[in-house]
Parts: sequence; structure tokens; C-alpha cells
Amino acid sequence: MTAPHPTACLRGALNGLRVIDASRVLGGPYAGQMLADHGADVIKVEPPGGDETRGWGPPFDGDAASYFVGVNRNKRGIAIDCAQPAGQQLLMELLSDADVFIENFKIGTLERWGLGSEALRERFPRLIHCRVSGFGADGPYGAQPGYDAAVQALCGIMSVNGEADGGALRVGVPVIDLATGQNAVIGILLALQERQRSGRGQLIEATLYDSGIALLHPQLANYYLSGKTPRRSGNKHPNICPYDAFDTRTTPIFLAVGNNRQFAILCRLLGRDDLPRDERFASNAARNSHRALLCAELTRLLAERDCEEVARQLIAAGVPCAPVRTIDQVVADPHTRHRQMIVEVDGYRGTGNPIKLSRTPASYISRPPAFAQHTDQILRERGIDPEAFADVLPRHPGV
Repeated sequence: MTAPHPTACLRGALNGLRVIDASRVLGGPYAGQMLADHGADVIKVEPPGGDETRGWGPPFDGDAASYFVGVNRNKRGIAIDCAQPAGQQLLMELLSDADVFIENFKIGTLERWGLGSEALRERFPRLIHCRVSGFGADGPYGAQPGYDAAVQALCGIMSVNGEADGGALRVGVPVIDLATGQNAVIGILLALQERQRSGRGQLIEATLYDSGIALLHPQLANYYLSGKTPRRSGNKHPNICPYDAFDTRTTPIFLAVGNNRQFAILCRLLGRDDLPRDERFASNAARNSHRALLCAELTRLLAERDCEEVARQLIAAGVPCAPVRTIDQVVADPHTRHRQMIVEVDGYRGTGNPIKLSRTPASYISRPPAFAQHTDQILRERGIDPEAFADVLPRHPGV
């Protein structure tokens, strides 16, 4: 590991780790931000036109859209035209003292430049190379491009999302991109741990397709055992009942009743303590078999109740449940801030890192970089004259 950069958190668990993040859009940048939050010196390398998510707005913060701002804090920025040999040479200079290289170039691009994984391993044997892609380099879908929603469709997530009598529906957040970013971080940390023993880096593949399939629980587990193709069930859980959203007099409430004890408490608080003794509802398997009947009765019992009041009573009694809330309500919740999930730095507001360490917590040092903001600083640290590479160092967004 190298010396920390000037703005790194001295307490961060990854302090001293140097990362070159040449990825764009979401999965790779999200991984880079998670590492940066925990003290790594992450240098974001953008192409001449910039990361395309700089234009994925509104809303915008200056010239950068919220999409870019949300996953690029704590990084320093440089732009390099890597399509030119001099740009490739400069990228090699940056990798010469790096521990980790994150990239999502189109499969074959690095190889065409003579910088494929084997060439990188030969030149930088300790480098951990994390490649984020849609489908990996080989196989029937190898090298195909992939975006979150298309992979949601392809890997089956859309087929099990939505109302039972409706069409397949994209999950409202890019769950596959985000999961791929997290899997990339896990892979990087695993490789760093192994490098402590072997002294050698390795290639990590984090693909959208693999990550999407890995999210299909319990649907895949159900299919393996039953042979039945899982279908959409709306808010209902395919294995647990009652596990669904119900209307109340005010706002909907989601009941997540996972065992017989919780079901008995729910029924008692709703004035129907006889239901758990009914053989049709005495076990989770029985409740699943009589799901429609039970849900109809719960709907009737909750129809005239106040959501917040019922939720408070159930939670106090140990029954998992929650009001179905909007994003603004989540941001305003005192617990969201208590958990440090809203952070503010130099006029920037973003979402906190979900990984909480007791001695070396995440820190939020700097807002996302402007396009090529730290070019001179990054190069001069390495004794490189920026003027020597002026032809491959874009100085304006071009987006």
C-alpha cells in the first residue's frame, strides 16, 4: 500500500490503499466510492467526454447530474484520452503505484491496447484488477453490453416483480448495478487479503448477470426443489404468510410476520386471538394454503385502523411491520440521520455508507470531483509534467 493522499481519512480501514477507478455509470463507480469512504485514495479516470452520468439529469449540481454526484464522492478526478498511445502510457504510469484497478471498458478494449489482464499481471504482479461488465468476457453472452434494466429482464428479476395479474415490472431502483458494485468491493477485499499471503494480485470479475441471478432468493431455491416456475405475487412473499401490504384508514402498512408467535401477537392486537387456533392458520404452511381467506380477514380488520398507531403497537410487541413511506419521509426520519445515512460535505448532500466500523468508520472528506479537477495534482505527485501529456489530457467536460 502507498502513502495516503492529502485528503484521505487517517482513520479509514483502507488508508494507504491506492485505487485507479476508470469505470463509468454505476456499478464500478459505486464500488470506488465505497472504498474511498473507508480511506482509500481513489483516482477517478474519465474519458474525454466525461462519465456519461454527468448528463443524466435533471436535477444537476452545476454541470454534474445527481446520478454522477451520488456515487463519486471522496475521489480525485483526472481525464485521459486512453484511445491514444500516449493516454495508454499515462494510464500505465498511474497503475505503477496502484493497488487496485477498477474498470468497465468494453470487453476487448484493454486487450486491443495491449493492456489486457495478462499484460497487466506481467507488468504489475501485485495489482488487483477488478473488471465490471455485463456478462463477462466469454460464454454465450460474453462481451455483450449490459445495463441494469436489460439484465433485470434477462436474468428473471422482472418476471417475479409486479402484481400477480399484471406484467413483468422493473424494480424501481437499479438493484443489479448496486449489487454488482458491492460484489466488486467484496472481491477486492478478498483479493487484498489473499495478497497478504501470496504477494500477488489477481483478476476479479463482477458481472451484472451473475449478480442478478445471485439476487433470486428464494425464487431459485423454490424452483430447484419444486420444479415450478416462480410467478409474480405483488407484495406477497412466495413462502411466508402474512407477509404483505395492507390498506389502513390512513396509509398502507406492511406486515412481515415470520413465525407463529408473531402471528399470534398480531391477531391478539387486532382482536382476533382465535385465529391462531384455527387449523387453517395454525402454521405458516397452513396460512399459505389459505392465504386468500386470511388476507381478506386482515384487510377487514385493518381497514379502519390508523397506520402509525397500529405500527407502533405491533413493533412494541415484537412484530416486524412498517408504514409504506415515500422518499421524503425517509430522509426526514430522525433514525436515518442517527444512522449517519445522510451526509453533507461542502454543500454536497449524499447517502451515507452502509458499512459501519467501530474504530475506523467511513468518512466523507470531499464532494465529487469536477471534470479533470485534480489532473495537475495527481500527475505532479508522481513527478509527471502535465505538459508532456497535454494532447491526451482533456481540460473541459465536452458533455
